[in-house]
Amino acid sequence: EIGVPYGSIPRLLIAWITTEAIRTKQREIILGRNLSKFMAKIDLIPTGGRWGTITRLREQMKKLFSASISCSYDDGKNWAIKNIQPVMQANLWWNPKSPDQGTLFESTLILGEEFFKEIINYPIPIDMEALKILKKSPMAIDIYCWLTYRMSYLKNITTIPWETLEVQFGSNYERRRDFKRYFLNQLRIVLVVYPGAKLGINE
Repeated sequence: EIGVPYGSIPRLLIAWITTEAIRTKQREIILGRNLSKFMAKIDLIPTGGRWGTITRLREQMKKLFSASISCSYDDGKNWAIKNIQPVMQANLWWNPKSPDQGTLFESTLILGEEFFKEIINYPIPIDMEALKILKKSPMAIDIYCWLTYRMSYLKNITTIPWETLEVQFGSNYERRRDFKRYFLNQLRIVLVVYPGAKLGINE
């Protein structure tokens, strides 16, 4: 009934939440008493209506905070799975019709313990300002976060085949050349905000 989170908003949300968890070292994340001020933190301007940013943020928050993640391994002989609940509890007290009005109680999240441990033990140095610049493209956000993750631990030159990238990023493309064209276009945009990424491209 709630559905799966999609688009740029949940990507911005999860980036801000994990950044805040690393900053405070606390499972409880304070979103605050004022919706407009929170939206400013992820570079959203409050607008009303069915397709406004307030409505879309609220819907994507419901989807993201209700989601669970399952990581599985299967090599045909061995099988394993790990389930993670990113958010254990969410309390959103904002009035969507009055985004500038403060609320009596602060809106808060409590992160799942396993998720919180992963964030603290294996932080990725993403830049929220870079994500805000890339916010119009979910693909660009994904590429930026992926590159930042890989660059943070890479020790040797690694070749990543196009078919591997397509599995991870391009499930909606019928032809690989269409995926490559769009991926490269988005990658060039990402490299403007992440010039420190060291990579070569074999088209």
